[in-house]
Amino acid sequence: MDIWSDSCRLEDLAFLHRGFTEYAQLLDLNERWARRWTTRWKLGQDAVATYSVRDLSEVDVSRTVPVRRFTWRTGQHHRPGLEYLVSTNRHHGYESFEEECLLLVADFAAGLREALSQPFRLRFYAGGKRVDHTPDYLLLTDTGPFVIDVRPAGRIRPEDELKFAATFEAVLTAGWRYGVIAGWRRHVWETVDAFSAERRPLANLLGMHDQLRTAASQGPLPLRGLVERCTIPTVARAHALHLLWRKELGADLSEPYGDASLIRLAPVEPRGGSHKY
Repeated sequence: MDIWSDSCRLEDLAFLHRGFTEYAQLLDLNERWARRWTTRWKLGQDAVATYSVRDLSEVDVSRTVPVRRFTWRTGQHHRPGLEYLVSTNRHHGYESFEEECLLLVADFAAGLREALSQPFRLRFYAGGKRVDHTPDYLLLTDTGPFVIDVRPAGRIRPEDELKFAATFEAVLTAGWRYGVIAGWRRHVWETVDAFSAERRPLANLLGMHDQLRTAASQGPLPLRGLVERCTIPTVARAHALHLLWRKELGADLSEPYGDASLIRLAPVEPRGGSHKY
């Protein structure tokens, strides 16, 4: 199945784990559960606010900071770091390579407006016991808030499934989306990483953009054939990456990115409504 980069969503590119739905029956979901379950948010350096799940939609997420910080120490097994996002024009923390992949793909495909790491601590109840869970990210997107956990498929344990099920139930009360990213479709990470090489503003002094758009408008063309229709093919390659990142051109993501990749002119679509957070 062809997946065109200019029209894809984050959900189209990821393998979303859904096995946690079977664990919902283990949660304490009585008639008052949405009041009993809570979320803890950090506002600035010291202030902390607690909201019941029932009132989750009332949180002013624009004022929040991570409820816990990333740590760097000798001998740790995970790989934390900072990833720059064009969508927010700043760096965001990640705790693993898998989370770094999420940030980059979300910057490209999620209609991203803001990315909040370690956004809140959920306290829920299952089997009469209290359990805490901190999701990995809250993405604020053009289609609304999207809470995400990142866990490779082979590393998901039963206790994780329970936490995922609880988080799904909690964010659903606010009308938010939830997903567990367990991996990526073939070629996605490598291709988006290639596009990102020219994701920052790029001066179009030689008029390459119009030349590329004109060539691409004649139908999907292999990348090599597309840039050879421009006056300076070597320069056109860099600008093609820039337009691919901006989704003004689209590439077929079902194949590895290279000279044979089919490139098309992105269809013009009307802008949708905005969301207020």
